[in-house]
Amino acid sequence: MRFIDIGINLTDPMFQGIYREKQVHQDDLELVLERAKKAGVERMIITGTNLADSKEAIEMATKPEHAGYLYSTVGCHPTRSTEFENYDQGPQAYLEGLRSLIKENPCVVAIGECGLDYDRLHFCDKETQKKYFQVQFDLAKETKLPMFFHNRNTGDDFYTLIKQYRQHFTHGVVHSFTGTMDEMEKLVELGLYIGINGCSLKTQENLEVVKAIPQDRLMIETDGPWCDIRPTHASYAHLKNVPKEEITLYVPDSKKKEKFEMGCTVKSRCEPCAIGSVLHVVASVRNENPVKLSEIIWANTCKVFFN
Repeated sequence: MRFIDIGINLTDPMFQGIYREKQVHQDDLELVLERAKKAGVERMIITGTNLADSKEAIEMATKPEHAGYLYSTVGCHPTRSTEFENYDQGPQAYLEGLRSLIKENPCVVAIGECGLDYDRLHFCDKETQKKYFQVQFDLAKETKLPMFFHNRNTGDDFYTLIKQYRQHFTHGVVHSFTGTMDEMEKLVELGLYIGINGCSLKTQENLEVVKAIPQDRLMIETDGPWCDIRPTHASYAHLKNVPKEEITLYVPDSKKKEKFEMGCTVKSRCEPCAIGSVLHVVASVRNENPVKLSEIIWANTCKVFFN
């Protein structure tokens, strides 16, 4: 099977062995990428969460050895929205910085990660989030790029803004979806895609939603280094029938970060190679053939990001 990880945070310091600003083990990013290739990950889209992070994502994606393999998004995450107003040259200059990155780099395939997040209002208040979410629709309208959305516990606010600005963007995917059946159905009605990862598969209610997503609106991701599938999740039981030779590609042997060994994965640090386990859970929940489903998801993803 072949995969495209639509949401991977490769710029996160964990992939350099840094946790809470402390170097715990060696940088093993290149081994992470090798494991992903072995597991069938043929393309990855690095998530840009603010201006600085988007620059770093582009720098990584434009290395000659990563050509045709790594891509990036450019945008500002809702919890980072105060950066517009705190920027030295002001909000408009911050927006221009994002715009320049998008226009100057062909590896940029989407606007985002942008949206609303009411679970973490201690980082940024609702009104500021809404204000700078809306300006990013303008970037999508100008560039005709799809949008990579974030939505957490926002009531109807996210849906209302998407509906209001739906004509500004071609395609959009709500990544790391953990919403209700009703929320999913309303977003699909607006023509959006739904991105599924380990965080989307924690509860039985989550699995019922995944079961109901139309095939032509489905995408998968890892959102690494977060969102790993854990034994406590409802999804875990669906991995029991995956052939051993496959599951070892998606979930290789791991060690705690304090006992790191070069070549082993780090316990609880989700890697892009894990996308195969997401696919198998989704296929099992939906009672579909995993190989056929992987090709449908591949086609969906190419249509949006690589058309």
